Amino acid sequence: MKPSWTPQDDLIKKSNIYQMMQKNGFTQYEDLWKWSVNHKEVFWEQTVENLNIRFHKPYKKILDSSMGPEKARWLTGAELNIVDSCFQNDGEDIAVIYQKEGGELVKVTQLALEKYVNRIANSIKKLGLKEGDPIAIDMPMTLEAVAIYLGAVRAGFPVVTIADSFSSNEIEVRLSITRPKLMFTQDVILRSGKVLPLYEKVLEAKAPATIVIRTNSMDLALRRQDLEFSDFLVEDDQLKTCYQDPEKTITVLFSSGTTGAPKAIPWTHNTPIKSASDGYYHHNIQKGDVVCWPTNLGWMMGPWLIFAALINKGTLALYYGAPMGNEFGAFVQNAKVNMLGVVPSIVRHWKNSGCMEQYNWESIKCFSSTGEASNPEEMKYLMALGRNKPVIEYCGGTEIGGGYVTSTVVQPNIASTFSTQALGGEFILLDENKKVSNSGEMFLVPPILGLSNTLLNRDHHEVYYKNNPKYNGVTLRRHGDQLERLPNGYYRAQGRADDAMNLGGIKVSAVQIEKVINQLDFVKECAAVAVSPKGGGPGQLYVYIVNNPSGYQMGERLAMVKKSIREKLNPLFKVEKLIDIDVLPRTASGKVMRRKLRDLS
Repeated sequence: MKPSWTPQDDLIKKSNIYQMMQKNGFTQYEDLWKWSVNHKEVFWEQTVENLNIRFHKPYKKILDSSMGPEKARWLTGAELNIVDSCFQNDGEDIAVIYQKEGGELVKVTQLALEKYVNRIANSIKKLGLKEGDPIAIDMPMTLEAVAIYLGAVRAGFPVVTIADSFSSNEIEVRLSITRPKLMFTQDVILRSGKVLPLYEKVLEAKAPATIVIRTNSMDLALRRQDLEFSDFLVEDDQLKTCYQDPEKTITVLFSSGTTGAPKAIPWTHNTPIKSASDGYYHHNIQKGDVVCWPTNLGWMMGPWLIFAALINKGTLALYYGAPMGNEFGAFVQNAKVNMLGVVPSIVRHWKNSGCMEQYNWESIKCFSSTGEASNPEEMKYLMALGRNKPVIEYCGGTEIGGGYVTSTVVQPNIASTFSTQALGGEFILLDENKKVSNSGEMFLVPPILGLSNTLLNRDHHEVYYKNNPKYNGVTLRRHGDQLERLPNGYYRAQGRADDAMNLGGIKVSAVQIEKVINQLDFVKECAAVAVSPKGGGPGQLYVYIVNNPSGYQMGERLAMVKKSIREKLNPLFKVEKLIDIDVLPRTASGKVMRRKLRDLS
C-alpha cells in the first residue's frame, strides 16, 4: 500500500508530537507510543502540563488504581472546573467564528464568549437550580449552544445533550433516563431553506421547563413554565467558577449498544482532557488554529470539538446550515479553516456533486474523518480538495472520550487506514476463540484516561468487562469494533462485532430500528444490518423482512418503512434496501445471525 501523503521534515519538527518526542529523547514515533502506554502516569502528567489544565487545587496523584484498572481514578485530590481551561488565550483572540445560512462571518473574541458563558450560568442559577441539577440541550451547534454548554458546566450543572435530528420519541427516552430540571432548545431549525420544528418536538417529548431561542419571526406560543431566551438572560457577566472533584459528572451523552435503550454515559471533568489530548497530538491543533467539524452536542464530537479546540487555544468554526453545498465550502475558505472534520457520507456527496472544487481550501493543514468507515478513493479526493493534505482517520467512542485508533501528521498517510493506536492507550485484537490475532474484535487495555467508570442506566461491569479475558494480568474492556492489523502495522476498520451500526455518523442498535419496523402491520419480524459497499465506505442499512400477508407492493412497503424510521427514530437513518426473506437465520439459542445476513447482501 503506497502512502497517499508523506510528511515533510519541517512539518514534523513543528508538530506537537515532535515536541513531545524531543522532550523525552525519542527519534521514532513508535517509541513514543510504547512509552506512553508503559509509563502512563508520566505520559498523562506531561500531557496535563502540555495542555496547561488549570486547577483550583492541584492533584495529589495522577492515577489511583488501588481499586483495580476497571475503577481507576485520575487526578485524585484535585479540584477544578474544566471550562476554566477553555479560556487560555488573550481576551481579544478569536474564540468562535460562525455563520448563519445566508449570513456573513461573525467573529467572537474570547472575552466576549467568556462574558456570555458567565451570563448564561448566572441566569440558570437565578432560576433556583442548585449545583448538580442536570439541564438538557437539544439544539444545533450554534454560538448559543456552545455558550449554554460551557456556562452550565462552569456553574456546576451537568448537561444532558440530545441530537436535534432525533424524533420526539427518542428525545423523550433520553429525558426519562436523565430527568433534567431545565431544557434549552430553539423554536425551529433553519436549514437548507427549510423550517424544521424543534420546540414542537421537545413539547411532544414532555420536556421540563424550557428556555427557547427564537430564530424565526413567526409567533411563538410558549407553555406557562417556558421562557424565551431573551427574557431568561441576565446582564451579570461575573461568575465564581464552581470547582469540583475531577470525577464529578459534567455531561451525559448517549450511545447505542445491542439493546433498545441507548446507554447513558457520564463524562467527568477528566474526560475532556482525553479529547484535548487527541486534538493536541493526533490532530496537531495549535494556538490560533481554526477548527471546524460539522457536528452536534448530542454526538460526542460536539463536546469533543469544544474542548479539543478551546483547550488547545484554537478557534471554533461553526456553520449553522448543512455542510453539503456551496455556502459551506465558502465558509471553510473564508474562515480560513485549518482542521476540518468530516463524516465519510459528506465526502461522498462532495465527490459526486463536485460542489467544493471551486473553493480555495489551502488554509487546511489536515482533515479528520470519523463516525463511519471511509472509502480510499473518497479520502484521496478529500486530500486533493485541501491541496494534498492528510486525513487523520479517527475512531473511538463516547465512553472513551476520544479515539483509540487514529493517525498522525508525523507518519505517512494511507487513505482509509489508521497509522497508530492513540497515545496513552492500548488495545489488542482477539479472534473468535479469544486468542490474540491480527484480525478480530478490539479490546482496550485499561486504565486509560477518559474511559467511563459508570453508566446511568446499565451495569457498567456487565457491559464492558464481564467474561472478558485478561491480558498481562489486566481484564480487558469490550468495545465492539472489529479491526484488521495490516502487514505494515497500520489498521483498517472492519465494522462492528455486535448488533450496533454507524449510520450517518450516529451509532444506533439494530434492535432500535427493528422495534420501529416491527410495528408495521405487514411485518411479521425483521432484521436490520449495516452492509459495507464493495469498495469500502459508510455502511448502508439493509432490512430483511418476514412478511405478514398484505396487498402492499415492495415500493409501498419501502416507503412505509422509511417514513416510520424518519418519524419515530431519526431522518438521518436511510434505508438502502428492503429484502424479503422466508425465515431469519438464527443460532440454536434463537439469536439472529446478522453476519449471515450481511454475507447474503
